[in-house]
Amino acid sequence: MTKNARALEEDLSKARLRLWLRLLKLTQGIETDLRRKLREHHGTTLPRFDVMAALARHPDGLKMSELSSYLKVSNGNVTGIVDRLTQEGLALRISVPGDRRAQIARLTPRGRETFDSMAAEHEAWIDTLLSDLGSEDITTMATLAERVLAKEGTYEHP
Repeated sequence: MTKNARALEEDLSKARLRLWLRLLKLTQGIETDLRRKLREHHGTTLPRFDVMAALARHPDGLKMSELSSYLKVSNGNVTGIVDRLTQEGLALRISVPGDRRAQIARLTPRGRETFDSMAAEHEAWIDTLLSDLGSEDITTMATLAERVLAKEGTYEHP
């Protein structure tokens, strides 16, 4: 590799690092804002919202182990959240026939209604936060993100 090619590769490496830091700052800023809004508007947390979102995507419910795997968090974290949702009548736990230890978590109709309301606001907040991006910007950024995510063995898709 020539001296110029090595210098160009080092510049590209530094540019990738700066990009990563900007993406991290953007992601952390959006997440901080969403956490604050969920707390202020709904008295809830982002992990609790995420659990409800996962259950909303799976109306027949998920085993607790599947839920924790899906969210990439510990069983203990999921159990605590599902316990509180159950106490509030937003979720229920159903025993799995033939497996005394396994339970399926599912949103109740009231839980689904509560989640749908939060999800609509969540979407509006994201829309506002990213309102400077047009259709072409979004398509380009999504395509680039998918290219990085598609790198074999590098990332797991949620």
